[in-house]
Amino acid sequence: MSEPNTEPEAPKIIVDSDWKSEAQAEKQRLLQDEAQQKQSHADPKDKPLSPFEELLRMLVTQAMLYMGAFPDPQTGQSVVSIELAQVYIDMLSWLDEKTKGNLSKEDAALLSKTTNELRLEFIEMSKAVAKAIKEGRISPAKGRPTSPAAPGPITP
Repeated sequence: MSEPNTEPEAPKIIVDSDWKSEAQAEKQRLLQDEAQQKQSHADPKDKPLSPFEELLRMLVTQAMLYMGAFPDPQTGQSVVSIELAQVYIDMLSWLDEKTKGNLSKEDAALLSKTTNELRLEFIEMSKAVAKAIKEGRISPAKGRPTSPAAPGPITP
């Protein structure tokens, strides 16, 4: 007679052929849920601007450029031209006037707020330029008016 086997039997592994496809399907569902959550919690700053907002951005950027907010990419120096800044602020004012009653509340509020903020910045910049000219720290560019209200491009 043979001796009985006293070693414990190794557990039998049963492989279900569908487990891989189920795991892949679950992984896809999780990825889709994650993508939906990201979209629903997306930063409003990431949403594309409307054509109206792009127009505002362009006019505001130009006004700010001529108030010295950004350096010239070629020279690295800021450009201050109160006359040109005034032109862009006037364009925003004209746009505000001509679009009254034709904009959404959000766009109308954005235009009004932006224009008012630029006007305040313009007043401060005009005062600073006039003071700097009076003190002799800067001089108007050649061939430009020297009036403090409209000194033209300023060269340091």
